[in-house]
Amino acid sequence: MASSLNTAQIIGNLTRDPEVRQTPNGQSVATIGVATNRKWKDKTTGDTKEEVEFHNVVVWGRLAEICQQYLKKGDKVYFKGRLKTRNWEDPDGKKNYRTEIVAEEMIMLGSKGGPSGGSSYSPPAQQQTQQTNPTSAPATEAQQPEKSSAPASGNADQAGGEQEEEIKIDDLPF
Repeated sequence: MASSLNTAQIIGNLTRDPEVRQTPNGQSVATIGVATNRKWKDKTTGDTKEEVEFHNVVVWGRLAEICQQYLKKGDKVYFKGRLKTRNWEDPDGKKNYRTEIVAEEMIMLGSKGGPSGGSSYSPPAQQQTQQTNPTSAPATEAQQPEKSSAPASGNADQAGGEQEEEIKIDDLPF
């Protein structure tokens, strides 16, 4: 018997800031909108065409909190997870469906000042050697970078005009 595969991978831009809520048992869940686009050349006219697709992404637990802390509308991001279709009935009795990507991995793409306006994070050099693969498991308290007084979003005007230290995506604690 053949096994099945349910994997989704997208790279796109956030259409809004992540919205994080807490479940009744205290678990964080983020809902995120992501737009992806595809460009091609029309064979008959020679014109360049573009198509935009909008995706609903759901992120749970610590990764949801990281998304809320580091992501904002317009950022370029990679998500990997599985497809899940939910259904519900509205008060009028109409059946509704929504297909979402339940993300298990996230990588922020781009750099500050780049086209995506995204941010990345780099812990001090000694911490980089302690954590060999930051995306495979959450970092412990000792592995997490020290918090600075500047905001993680990298807005210099919010940090009193100070320069933010460089942040690298590969070293995030998720």
